[in-house]
Amino acid sequence: MELPAGAGLPLSSEELAIFKEGPRELPFLNVHRLLRKIGVKVPAIYGHWQDQRIILLEDLGDTALWDQVQGLADDQVLTWYQKAIDELLILHTRGTQSRDDSCIAFQQRFDAKLYLWEFDHFIEWGLEKRPDAKVRAATITTLRRTFVDIASILELCSNCFSHRDYHSWNLMVHDGAVRVIDFQDALLAPPQYDLASLLNDRVTDSVVRPHLEERLVNYYIDKSRDLGGRARSVDEFFEIYRLSAIQRDLKVIGRFYYLDLVKGKPGYRKFIAPTARRLRRNFAQTAQTKTILPLLQEHFEAMQ
Repeated sequence: MELPAGAGLPLSSEELAIFKEGPRELPFLNVHRLLRKIGVKVPAIYGHWQDQRIILLEDLGDTALWDQVQGLADDQVLTWYQKAIDELLILHTRGTQSRDDSCIAFQQRFDAKLYLWEFDHFIEWGLEKRPDAKVRAATITTLRRTFVDIASILELCSNCFSHRDYHSWNLMVHDGAVRVIDFQDALLAPPQYDLASLLNDRVTDSVVRPHLEERLVNYYIDKSRDLGGRARSVDEFFEIYRLSAIQRDLKVIGRFYYLDLVKGKPGYRKFIAPTARRLRRNFAQTAQTKTILPLLQEHFEAMQ
């Protein structure tokens, strides 16, 4: 891993730049230490030279979980995503139980401010600055009011140690096991957030279709109880899961447009249409978002 040249150490996501002082250690190295300690399957680090901005990592090959499940039958897809959930449960349970304030993940959390930053990212880049888009001021006002309500619900949820970007392209299949990469943005978040990321990101739902998604969410719930997790209502868990999926997908749409229009990275645009289709489905199934779906319907259609 060769880090780009520049002053100071790179922080994690720009919206997490909340510290009075910059980091003294690379977030990747900082979080890796905890993950290795609790038994998460991460790449070995053979050496790192911070001044030279180089880390020598174990090579996990080229097969991401997404590549692994292509063309497989439903029962095989289920098996591989259950393996990913097993690894996620180690991260969630042991990570939370092994709290270490020297780990950057425990110094930041998904709160209302961060949720609203991400909702605003969608409004700015997915609506207001989207090419050829026209959005009414009254629509923005109504959306912001609804987003404040959702952020308030999510902020009150119990948090755990969270990867934050736990999806099929950040999980490598190596020697028959699921290995975890790209964890430098770790923070505290509801457990449903990582699970929603795993089962919804980009075009994952073309393989993890709704009937498999439901089984995998229930698998997480059952296994977390087996591991001593807090007993929770299945309906309540699914409600927060859906809200997490919606909140994340809205942010992702804003992010993909931003990466294209500002960063000159058009490759992510191909994922906007499937994300918009999934949002329409989840909006219609979720009490807090049913009423605002008509306001976004034409925008979601324009993203196809």
